Amino acid sequence: MLRRIALPFFLAYSIGFAQDAPKDANPLQALSGATESLAKQLSRSVVQIFSTGYSFNTQDADSTNTGLVTKQRSTGSGVILSPEGFIVTNAHVVQGARRVQVRLSYPTPSTGKESKAPPHRDLMDAKVIGIDREADLAVIKIEKTGLDAAELGNSDGLRQGQIVLAAGNPLGLENSVSMGVISSAGRQVKPDDPMTYIQTDASINPGNSGGPLIDTRGRVVGINTFIFTQSGGSEGIGFAIPSNLVRTVYTQLRKTGHVHRGQIGISVQSVTQELAEGLRLPQDYGVLVNDVTAEGPGSKAGLNVMDIIVAINGTQLDNASELQRDLYRRELGEKISLDVLRGADRLSISVTVAERDDDPQRFADMVTPENNTVSKLGILGIAIDRKTSSMLPDLRKSYGVIVAARAPNPPYSGSGVLQQGDVIYSVNREPIASIEALRSVLDGIKPGDPLILQIERDGKLTFLSLELE
Repeated sequence: MLRRIALPFFLAYSIGFAQDAPKDANPLQALSGATESLAKQLSRSVVQIFSTGYSFNTQDADSTNTGLVTKQRSTGSGVILSPEGFIVTNAHVVQGARRVQVRLSYPTPSTGKESKAPPHRDLMDAKVIGIDREADLAVIKIEKTGLDAAELGNSDGLRQGQIVLAAGNPLGLENSVSMGVISSAGRQVKPDDPMTYIQTDASINPGNSGGPLIDTRGRVVGINTFIFTQSGGSEGIGFAIPSNLVRTVYTQLRKTGHVHRGQIGISVQSVTQELAEGLRLPQDYGVLVNDVTAEGPGSKAGLNVMDIIVAINGTQLDNASELQRDLYRRELGEKISLDVLRGADRLSISVTVAERDDDPQRFADMVTPENNTVSKLGILGIAIDRKTSSMLPDLRKSYGVIVAARAPNPPYSGSGVLQQGDVIYSVNREPIASIEALRSVLDGIKPGDPLILQIERDGKLTFLSLELE
């Protein structure tokens, strides 16, 4: 027996915009017309990106490999967010690049008709405006105006099962589009990671990185960034950065070239049944305040140890991860309202978001392979000066070289490995105050000679015994 298919409201709504669909079209024709219209609308805002240079690795499953520097030649995708040529993409598409080029996805202008095979177009040089490695986002700019810019949507409104399109250049196949659904509107990939992603089964492959995920109204709701795969290709488990986080990062990068992340000066953990029973808490869910930083935003607002935060700006919080994810996208200076349980009392406390001072990638934007490479240690270093010392106010000494990034396979062996954020103070008791001084001392050391580095790591001085290869 044939049955008439009832379309969901959101699908029927999007089909209403498929002007090419015949009035007597059946549901499948209407759906096809709707997706065709969306793909046509989207294609003019999607670009192909080519980059050559070096890469800071931020995508390894093993978080200890963050900050590795490797050579890279890559291609990816991006989406135009401003008619003046500002484009957002993934950080890993352009990070460390010596040269970035962009190819626009325009139809053939002479006839006004779109060719089934895209016409040849010259590459345009692009300037990297800013990179945020922690969120894996970057903003680049081309010198062209009057471009078709895409609109950022509200990712907070996404729901499981919604239809979405993923656009980009998978495996170098220019101007490709795939369709799927939202598998999860807020997927936390790592338990301690404040980042949450949109999970989708829309086909995403290498080369799609930086391309847009769009909803049925043509709005960008995410930036496609990585996949889970055993084959190396799409297996229906792809992830996109939510558009609300993209908006915050894009705005800051376009304005200042850097992203400043916020905190409210408290340490928290999730309330569990065991904690609730042992501490005689009024409920077994929410966010327990473990510690309050002296003179921090939370302390100034009146938060206390043992307070339970149950909501932020009216949205219920069930665990600490939800609070961390919410704060992750807040702007500096923004006031947030916390609903707090203190014993039997329920309080409303207003807290101002302040800048976080422990960004592990904060030095990577200040170095280049050309100027900062110390090849014998396999690192990119930056000398301590007035600017860097203000970012590390509690260093034990006023000179040294900071490890901004390191090679995945260091050219030495010994008792330890230099890590991102280490500060090198001396080599064989010879004080080190600059990159040039570090290179000079290392040039005088032969393979097999003793090599002892005095470093500061996490506020503690220690010695590393190494041997150059």
